Amino acid sequence: MDVTTRHAPSFAVARLTLAGGESMNAESGAMMATSAGVEVESKMRGGLKGAFKRGILGGESLFVSTFTAPSQGGWVDVAARLPGDLVVLEVDGAVNLARGAYLAADEGVTIDAKWGGFKNLVGGEGGFLVRAEGRGPLVVAAYGAIDVVELAAGESVIVDSGHMVAYGDGVEFSLRKVASGLIQSAKSGEGFVFEFRGPGRVWTQSRNPGQLISWLTAELPFSRG
Repeated sequence: MDVTTRHAPSFAVARLTLAGGESMNAESGAMMATSAGVEVESKMRGGLKGAFKRGILGGESLFVSTFTAPSQGGWVDVAARLPGDLVVLEVDGAVNLARGAYLAADEGVTIDAKWGGFKNLVGGEGGFLVRAEGRGPLVVAAYGAIDVVELAAGESVIVDSGHMVAYGDGVEFSLRKVASGLIQSAKSGEGFVFEFRGPGRVWTQSRNPGQLISWLTAELPFSRG
């Protein structure tokens, strides 16, 4: 499978080009278009238990769409719900994702939910991480533009919990308030942050989906009673 992107970084679209008979998986609703002859099947991959873990615990759709190219090959275009960039990660082992970041992947990559500890409950990730395991291309979506932070061994970076997209499996992290005390946190306008420690890579997004939801909730007429 070959992946190319266009319209980045504001409204990125990924085209996944498949050889004859080759298949790929995508988040339900991610498809924008396909070439003629591509077959689409929607199912609860991993059975009810696996779908429950991904959907209820990991924040992804219960159903996964599988696309299979005809004998002459084909392509599938996928796009995210929110405006922003896409990044193609070559998984060779495992990558951890924020809720909602998974968009599409090669059949050799499986998507599951993994308990990330009580620190994730506080950080707004629901306690569970989305974990991509296996080998092959993985398309990850962001709200806004994507930055990559390369961490050397022992090097650390602080990332607001709403701006985290993904991090490599060898990266360690802890969670803490950005400012000491509730009053200081309120004054700063910030909440909780992740402190990532290398070696490895961390991917961040330039916009925070949680802040968008908070703003819409406050501005829409129904929110005012």
